[in-house]
Amino acid sequence: MGENIAQLNKWRLILGKNAENQMGFSQDGTGLNYMDMEDVLDFLYSREQSEEQGIRQDRRGGKEASQLTVTTWLQKIRTLFPKQTREVLERHALDRYQMTELLTDKEVLERLEPNQALLKTILELKHLMKGDVLEAARRIVRQIADELTKKLEQDMRRSLLGRLDKLSSSPVKCARNLDIKKTIARNLKNYDRENRRLLLKQVYFHSRIKRYHKWRIVICVDESGSMLDSVIHSAVMAGIFARLPMLDTRLVIFDTQVVDLSSHLEDPVATLMSIQLGGGTYIAGALEYCERLIDNPHRTMVVLVSDLCEGGSVAGLLGVTRGIIESGAKLICLTALDMEANPIYDRRIAQQMADLGSFVGAMTPEALGDFMGKIMNG
Repeated sequence: MGENIAQLNKWRLILGKNAENQMGFSQDGTGLNYMDMEDVLDFLYSREQSEEQGIRQDRRGGKEASQLTVTTWLQKIRTLFPKQTREVLERHALDRYQMTELLTDKEVLERLEPNQALLKTILELKHLMKGDVLEAARRIVRQIADELTKKLEQDMRRSLLGRLDKLSSSPVKCARNLDIKKTIARNLKNYDRENRRLLLKQVYFHSRIKRYHKWRIVICVDESGSMLDSVIHSAVMAGIFARLPMLDTRLVIFDTQVVDLSSHLEDPVATLMSIQLGGGTYIAGALEYCERLIDNPHRTMVVLVSDLCEGGSVAGLLGVTRGIIESGAKLICLTALDMEANPIYDRRIAQQMADLGSFVGAMTPEALGDFMGKIMNG
């Protein structure tokens, strides 16, 4: 019976809003939100109707649901449809209908307000951008990432360094301690092609801090579709940590595969443009990789940023959690936050990880810095 109802609901989606007076949706036990699905499909495919028929105008008034924008439409299809379907919808939107300006018109893209919502849209559709549009998108990503870094860095440095000053030693800025390799690498983005010279906006020196004095921070970020806000903040946070002399920072992102982005730490833009949103989630596999990065357990923190919706074995996840904690390393699980900073995560798994000794909870980046400072300071 339930299978028949599900088939009827799918036919209702195909027929669209024109059939709503003759045929409604019924509960079929799948948990799918057919009303929202209809809204996003109608937003796209009603464009096929001619303006003379009045259908596009009618759908925006009367008893219709909320009026979608391109941005909210993109967000909704990510929550409502599997990856393969989303790719078809995005391609139809770009190739067949009037939703191409965002990706094909550089001037339109540059006129958009540079904010986190735009950053999210760019990251979601960057795989469809090319040429000048992609370069414009990169500039916008850098602008937003720099603004976010500026907003977070001062408070994070204050909360962390305020507790760790006694652990650090300022580098002596002399030619003998000049870090040539690091100075060149971090200033490559400032290369003046016209005059063929490298502009040094910042010069780096070797620190006096011995490597064994450092704490290793392994930031492990879930990049499934629901985690985009957390991915953005984690990339910026990792870049800030990488500039602190007492920390040896690693950045790992994962879905069902693990990608180590530690080589991009100094450039949040490269990190953000490397992420591939969507797919499944295999947290245990990611933590197993992080476990291999632990050299000195008593001076290591693994910071897992996830909604804890494990796609693999929960027993496997709890097993590697126990292994990390019993080694002496600290495991901090930062639960996912939405745009309104509301925590969204699997509470059952969270409780099980907490019972094993992991810290589990939502924290702002500033609060995380203070929390880490307390751990490092004993």
